[in-house]
Amino acid sequence: MPTVTPRVLFVCMGNICRSPAAEMVFAHLVEKAGMQGSIDHDSAGTIGYHQGNPADARMRAHLAARGYRIFGTSRPIRASDLREFDWILVMDEENERDVYKLDPQNLYRHKIRRLTDFCTQHEIDHVPDPYYGGAEGFVQVIDLVEDACAGLLRHLREEVAAP
Repeated sequence: MPTVTPRVLFVCMGNICRSPAAEMVFAHLVEKAGMQGSIDHDSAGTIGYHQGNPADARMRAHLAARGYRIFGTSRPIRASDLREFDWILVMDEENERDVYKLDPQNLYRHKIRRLTDFCTQHEIDHVPDPYYGGAEGFVQVIDLVEDACAGLLRHLREEVAAP
């Protein structure tokens, strides 16, 4: 399925909480593993309302407190992303449905998965949206994406290493 350099796209609704958190955590893990340039990554939202904005200030603060580098601005997902990325990792069922709508001919369904499919320490089928909640929601999101992104990186390492 992946190209020589796997391309991973993290997707949530607004691209200001969950998907940028996942991308920042994943970028950190890729760098820590010495694999910069070996895996491409980006994040996007199913709505374009926040286009051009940085991640939510609360998410940025919680990520920075854990030592993550803060980067990126929100953008909406495009139909062309389904063709260009090898992995489209959504945060929940609603995101999944919205991404499926971009693929009416079902050409890219095999690329679309939930990020939580890669969790090894948490048993949950989605990353909850923390936007309207308190600090504990942002902490939970980071805990989940740390687990899932570590599992994703292990999976991609195995896949890249396979002949």
